[in-house]
Amino acid sequence: MSAFLPYSRPDIGEAEIEAVTATMRSGWLTTGPAAAAFEREFAEYVGSDEGGIHAIAVNSATAGLHLALEALGIGPEDEVIVPTWTFTATAEVIRYLGATPVIVDVDPVTLNIDLDDMAAAVGPRTRAVIVVHLAGLSLDMSRVRSLLAGTEIKIIEDAAHALPSSTGGTMVGSLKYSDVAVFSFYANKTMTTGEGGMITTRDPKVAERARVMRLHGIDRSVFDRYSATTPSWAYDVVAPGFKYNLPDPAAALGRVQLARARDMRDKRASTAGRYLTGLAGLPLTPPHPGAPHDLHSWHLFVVRLTSEAPINRARFIQEMSTAGIGTSVHFIPLHRHSYWREFLGLDHKRYPVAEAAFRAAVSLPIFSRMTDADTQRVIETTRDLLS
Repeated sequence: MSAFLPYSRPDIGEAEIEAVTATMRSGWLTTGPAAAAFEREFAEYVGSDEGGIHAIAVNSATAGLHLALEALGIGPEDEVIVPTWTFTATAEVIRYLGATPVIVDVDPVTLNIDLDDMAAAVGPRTRAVIVVHLAGLSLDMSRVRSLLAGTEIKIIEDAAHALPSSTGGTMVGSLKYSDVAVFSFYANKTMTTGEGGMITTRDPKVAERARVMRLHGIDRSVFDRYSATTPSWAYDVVAPGFKYNLPDPAAALGRVQLARARDMRDKRASTAGRYLTGLAGLPLTPPHPGAPHDLHSWHLFVVRLTSEAPINRARFIQEMSTAGIGTSVHFIPLHRHSYWREFLGLDHKRYPVAEAAFRAAVSLPIFSRMTDADTQRVIETTRDLLS
């Protein structure tokens, strides 16, 4: 049997290794000049020539979402709308602040949040909405803003899958229609720092609050305190903050990855294109490729087996594994997890689209280091199982 092909694998080369090594030799092991440079470069990357974007590096997207909500003033008695088709981090950060998630269904074509269901869920306690660009397919943020026009509801983009992604010529993270975006650099994402994330916002008050709260509520950055050439030991704690800063070795890795992000995305897109052609005619629903001129990051390639498939999802996953091909399921909807079901009193009948999709969804391998031979192997094995 051929070597096992995982559903995801990070794309790390010598340039990344050299950058991390150089940072370690510099003596900066915590947040320092590499993190500051990473923030500047990221703001430029998502904002192009527009300017005005603040980027705040953090140690995970979960931390970023938490800081974003906190900086926007979300707290007890507030409600935040989220889609059920997402990882639990999207909702759990709401509970960190004592607020309550309001979980809604997803669109049957894209599996992104159902915007009509989102609008219907708005109530007197709604303070924010977190939308997820699932698998790197960007949501129409102009419509989100339009549906919430006339309200003071904040819009947060969970962009964990969405670098680089765009819709209507607008990059995710450039914040034309939203208040904050949060990216993930976890090991299986389109670019990685191992663990890590980035917040972007155009609101200087939100940016400043996030910077203070990411490191214990201290009013000065650790880099400023330890790089000064004159004694600068004094600082003030202005709030009970968190420990969410990104260390320099991770930032150094991220800077190289960011420079390669478009090339790595294009390789994923090539794999996705081969899948869309090679799997055509099988009893499965492929992922939505997005509008012709939009940029899909292709973080995931989620297919849904149809009722005509000769085997069910569990059998398909097992047979793929036996053939040496890794798959996964993205995601188990929030309403199916015991905590959310019991805490919020959720009924699966409230989520017909997510329920149907969950029973059929499988994520096929997709990552920038995949070869054409790898892709063809997945196609042929899938065709053998489903034909």
